[in-house]
Amino acid sequence: MYCIELKNVVKKYGEVIALNGVSFNINCGEKVALLGPNGAGKSTILKLLAGLLKPEKGEVLVKGLDPFFIEARKIIGYLPEDASPYLMLNVRENLEYIASLRGVDKDRVDKLLDFLGLRQYENTRIVYLSKGNKQRLALALALLHDPEILLLDEPLNYLDIPTREKVISLLKSMNSTMLISTHIMSIAERLVNRAVILSNGKVVWQDDLTELKKSSGEEIESLVARLMEDVN
Repeated sequence: MYCIELKNVVKKYGEVIALNGVSFNINCGEKVALLGPNGAGKSTILKLLAGLLKPEKGEVLVKGLDPFFIEARKIIGYLPEDASPYLMLNVRENLEYIASLRGVDKDRVDKLLDFLGLRQYENTRIVYLSKGNKQRLALALALLHDPEILLLDEPLNYLDIPTREKVISLLKSMNSTMLISTHIMSIAERLVNRAVILSNGKVVWQDDLTELKKSSGEEIESLVARLMEDVN
């Protein structure tokens, strides 16, 4: 059984086709990058897998389950792009509220506060946080229950360099199955070995990044850009 599976998925927003027959699989424990330009359909795929959207056609499965099932939601951690935690709560209250829903011990809250450098902001309401600190909190919320499957949309946005390095190190050390959406190749190369490349709502390439680089002789960034352009 695959941990993540999409079969001929079509998703529309009104008359706009966001995904057009997308298919790919991710093995359990695998870390995969979802690459593509803005508007390629990356965020839509993560929302489908997180159970926030339904496809018009095709099938989306998380460990063989519909993402809308509670059994699937229990094992998923989801970081949306530009996440917005509960604005009227403070940092600790956000974490403790989600911890209570997830059945997570408060010790885990304290560990993440310290690891992500949020201890000094634990009593600060979200409306007063910088974008970088909101992103740290959003990451903590996604990681809180040590999920089997992590869906991360631009996880390193707004982070300073020391925090970025800590997060990269943590993600690399985890055994979770990960699908990481990004348009920055240098980040993808450090976190994953395999990538799925989207353009105009279609998969234009999927395979091992190292093999792609060996076979083409090009730098990964320029090669990916060419693959995207070729489909337009």
